[in-house]
Amino acid sequence: MNDLVRDGVTAVLVLAAAVMCFAAGVGVIRFPDVLSRLHAATKPQIFGLIAVTADIAVNDFSLGTVTLVVAIVAFQLLTAPMAAHLVARAAYAQGPSRPDLLFVDEFAPADRQPPRRD
Repeated sequence: MNDLVRDGVTAVLVLAAAVMCFAAGVGVIRFPDVLSRLHAATKPQIFGLIAVTADIAVNDFSLGTVTLVVAIVAFQLLTAPMAAHLVARAAYAQGPSRPDLLFVDEFAPADRQPPRRD
């Protein structure tokens, strides 16, 4: 791959990663409750990490680098949702901060379900 194409791919991947990380930061600040903030913090961050690690693999395409990139992405894809789930469970145990935003509260008893918005 020539240097011009590699530089173009690098620019696109790094820009995509920066946009995703910025979107995650804005979502964490702007969303109203813990559950929405967790969604904003996990999904774009993972996609940003994938873009950065793909850029590393493009610039140094060797077996060791690609193996390390695959391992980093795989472990992040496995651990970030689980960590967000545990934080969400802990936040729910403290009491939902905005119960009016919940469509379905699967942990609440049937008599305390939020009203449906059909």
